[in-house]
Amino acid sequence: MVDEDLLAWTTGLEELFGRVAGRFVRAEPRWRARAYVRGLLAPLAGKNGWTLAEAAGELTPNGMQRLLNAAAWDVEGVRDDVRAYAVEHLGDPEGVLVVDETGFLKKGTKSAGVQRQYSGTAGRVENCQLGVFCAYASVKGRTLIDRELYLPKSWTADRDRCRDAGVPEEVEFATKQVLAQRMLARALDAGVPARWVTADEAYGGDSKFRRWLEQRRIGYVVAVPSSAPVVLSLSGSRRAGQVVADAPPAAWKRRSCGDGAKGPRIFDWAVATVPTESEAGPGWARWLLARRSLTPNTKGELETAYYLCGAPIGTGDDDLIRVAGARWAVEDCFQTAKTEVGLDQYQVRRYDAWYRHTTLAMLAHT
Repeated sequence: MVDEDLLAWTTGLEELFGRVAGRFVRAEPRWRARAYVRGLLAPLAGKNGWTLAEAAGELTPNGMQRLLNAAAWDVEGVRDDVRAYAVEHLGDPEGVLVVDETGFLKKGTKSAGVQRQYSGTAGRVENCQLGVFCAYASVKGRTLIDRELYLPKSWTADRDRCRDAGVPEEVEFATKQVLAQRMLARALDAGVPARWVTADEAYGGDSKFRRWLEQRRIGYVVAVPSSAPVVLSLSGSRRAGQVVADAPPAAWKRRSCGDGAKGPRIFDWAVATVPTESEAGPGWARWLLARRSLTPNTKGELETAYYLCGAPIGTGDDDLIRVAGARWAVEDCFQTAKTEVGLDQYQVRRYDAWYRHTTLAMLAHT
């Protein structure tokens, strides 16, 4: 960096820490949190307790570990400050809230929530923790604004194990969809300027999740499996894949759903109205959206993705397509947060320590 860039960067970081300073009861954890975030932003080979302590000029990682495991500070308040900071810089009335999960590979059985479970990050079943995150995306940029640690039933049914990992007694089992709803509710209740929600089929395939979005009167474009039932009349429903397979050639239109790393992401798209009443009430409608690739896969097939959508009547097809394409923003956030600010490089086992690290990593990422 040139001197002016470095000064601007340092000034911006200090201004941000000025916002969160009141969330720390004492000066020591406040200073150490700032050093922790500066270390996450530094070009270190690894970002764990030892390397972050060394970057801060400390001889042992004890202070950094104490910040995550024992120091008194308002973690949820810092999360709210991060969200407000993101909105100040990225806020847009057409903003999109994106929910998704990511895996954190772990060894052993002591880390809160760890078990052998499917990790989309690894693409297979691994011994890992799963975090559900909420990202905010707009034409101005994208970043992570909230997080929840998923605790499987194997954990919540074993209260002794939970106590050993610092899980509060009041924490009970919640599905990933419910965790997503909690984060979305916090964002909407805080006035985050968002017109849309998007998610993959793990969330979109849950009808309760879609109905909840309609009750909150927030537009959505969520992926569903080809087997998802689509009600077409009073006489019954058909699978999404069957409906799309019968679409005439004229129903398809070629559109970009936004720019990717290699330029515009162009697919063929088709939209059909779903003639059922939205729980959002009068003035809202539902649609089935399909996205078809332009080139065959290794099996010689044109891959097709399916989405169920809800929004005010009069919403254009191009809006639905744009929101469907916005889901990649959370994947980009996961990649940059892990490779650049150490989101997955923590060395903690406690439930509360996971929230503390991920909150500071989100601050660094934002």
